[in-house]
Amino acid sequence: MMKNKKVIIIGGGPAGMMAAITAAENSSDVILMEKNSEVGKKLRITGGGRCNVTNSGSPTDIMEKVVSNSKFLYKSLNAFTSKELMELIERKGCPLKVEEKGKIFPVSDNSGDVIKVFEELLEEKRVKIYLQCEAKDIVVEDNKVVGVKTSDQKVFLCDAVILATGGVSYPHTGSTGEGHTISKTLGHGVSSLKPSLISMEIREKWLTEMTGISLNSVVIKTRIGKKTIAVDGDLLFTHYGISGPSVFQLSTYLNKVDLPQEGHEISVDFVPKVTQEELKERFISSEYSNKQISTILTEYWPKKFITGLLDKLNIDHSMSMNQLIKKDRNKLMNALKEFKITVLRLRSVKDAIVTSGGIAVKEVNPATMESKLIKGLFFAGEVLDVDALTGGYNLQIAFSTGYVAGMNSVE
Repeated sequence: MMKNKKVIIIGGGPAGMMAAITAAENSSDVILMEKNSEVGKKLRITGGGRCNVTNSGSPTDIMEKVVSNSKFLYKSLNAFTSKELMELIERKGCPLKVEEKGKIFPVSDNSGDVIKVFEELLEEKRVKIYLQCEAKDIVVEDNKVVGVKTSDQKVFLCDAVILATGGVSYPHTGSTGEGHTISKTLGHGVSSLKPSLISMEIREKWLTEMTGISLNSVVIKTRIGKKTIAVDGDLLFTHYGISGPSVFQLSTYLNKVDLPQEGHEISVDFVPKVTQEELKERFISSEYSNKQISTILTEYWPKKFITGLLDKLNIDHSMSMNQLIKKDRNKLMNALKEFKITVLRLRSVKDAIVTSGGIAVKEVNPATMESKLIKGLFFAGEVLDVDALTGGYNLQIAFSTGYVAGMNSVE
């Protein structure tokens, strides 16, 4: 039996679409407001357009990858799991596949196919979609939501509002922080908005000349306070510094601290599966003894990188391995196992994959996603102060919190 609660969802991203679909299962009066001319605009570009829609890990596995406020997400991640999301998408005719580290993509490698699933579900559930409709204020009376005012001064009356406006990353997709502005006017605290899953600018100029070179499966380590952080993945050199999956993961930790003006040191292990002792044995083995150092190393890494590295270490490229004095051999091994890079700053939050920071979770009920301050106000997705590592985890957070908000908005 349909309930008569009128629900308005602000924001047509993954969290907003899931919230609208879920609310519409129990209400015949659900409106989705999206200021863009289409829903899922940011979803379209995720995973390089391939859409890493979720991760195959259990709720516990996913919680372990959440960097900010993981405990807050316990109930929502268990209420709507990645398995249930995958079943929902595949049931609508979009087959999925599992890639490295449990990353889930559509078989087609086309984010448009995932968006199509949600567009069809919105239509099936008879959600009223208002495109190019920008919410400016939530109308509250006696600490209870009563409506939404749009930028053209229209007021839509309702019983509940779900705020799913995202963060401030990729503003061209519509994530420009209105949700945080609206929440502040209603008395909600908003923690500092910072870039997460973002590239870094570095001090070492010679490395920025390696633009486009990618090194596979490295491990980056650094100290933050008393804690040692280690992340793995590919590393990409750019004209301003470093990027790639390993760097994105490290950024989720570095954005929590103020980097000193002189920079923050990180170390890269280019051969994490080989110990220092094993590396030494290889370098002094008869197999390598008469080969040029540059020839040996370019079997594993791009020539331009090796040339630059040897120049930096003042090691002659043309020397054979058996001509290398012990001091230089140790210097080379240390460079391959503990290569130092100085991070000056993270790139702008506008270029980040996700936003760290947002609505203070202590002011939100984790079981329902409803505001503890205002009745009938719910939150979902990146607008909240929650973020995770790369690998489909952030999208699962959006879908799970959207589901919980949608479910409880009609209660």
